[in-house]
Amino acid sequence: MKIRANGIEIEVEDSAARDASFADKPTVLLIMGLGLQLIAWPPEMVAGLEAAGYRVICFDNRDVGLSTRMDAMGKPNLMWASLQYKLGFTPAAPYSLSDMAADAIGVLDALGVRQAHVAGVSMGGMIAQRVALAVPQRVLSLTSIMSSSGAKGLPGPAPEVLRAMMSRPMGTSKAAMVDHSVALFRAIGSPAFPIPEADLRARITRGVERALYPVGTLRQMVAVVSDKDRAALLGRITAPTLVVHGSADPLVPLACGEDTARRIPGATLLRIDGMGHDLPAEPVRRILAALLAHIDRKH
Repeated sequence: MKIRANGIEIEVEDSAARDASFADKPTVLLIMGLGLQLIAWPPEMVAGLEAAGYRVICFDNRDVGLSTRMDAMGKPNLMWASLQYKLGFTPAAPYSLSDMAADAIGVLDALGVRQAHVAGVSMGGMIAQRVALAVPQRVLSLTSIMSSSGAKGLPGPAPEVLRAMMSRPMGTSKAAMVDHSVALFRAIGSPAFPIPEADLRARITRGVERALYPVGTLRQMVAVVSDKDRAALLGRITAPTLVVHGSADPLVPLACGEDTARRIPGATLLRIDGMGHDLPAEPVRRILAALLAHIDRKH
């Protein structure tokens, strides 16, 4: 369903919209990562949270999926933004992660949710951190998964991952787009938990068929690299925090999660050996168990 939040249209899936009995249950807000749609949340994670008695809200971030596309903001020059970042300058971003956090808060407002447990993956973890900083009184707990503090000096993607990210599809057909995304997800995936080829291809095909908008991902990337002061603010977070990271993450290395956990007072770090930058079945099972233990302490 579409809602109006923070001045834009946002596509939302809400347990309470499907089953009114969830309306009075504690809420978990799930925030997805760079360029990915709400359907990227593993169904077993959503179902597990609902089975444990939680209302689950997930949504398409701006510029992705079925939410508002920020066409008027133009196509950013990613190479120039990356060079500015490396030279210590702050790239001019079409919008910020704080704007995206305001979108998330707006979703809660539109649905009448006063407080929520907030969990995010990758860029979504960064947005979740921003939510916890912006409205601490509304965040019952924070979970940052395969994400980063954004601190200067942290390691970046492995060279092969950078090559995969900078490569272009071999054509504009749906099949070419799927092939390109499969190659990228193989480059960032979990070496100890490889997703079967048919399953990975089916997941990606579903996303391509639902909505394909690569330029939105570019704008989101600039929002990430321009968010340079977040690390210094993380010490202000008061929400009980769980940080989850894979030991084999080639896109956002483990050191990024370790740094996040060090900066947030009282944060707990869960390291999953052999996990990369994706959500295979076994790591999802472990993340769900840890997430439930984390948020159950508040109820």
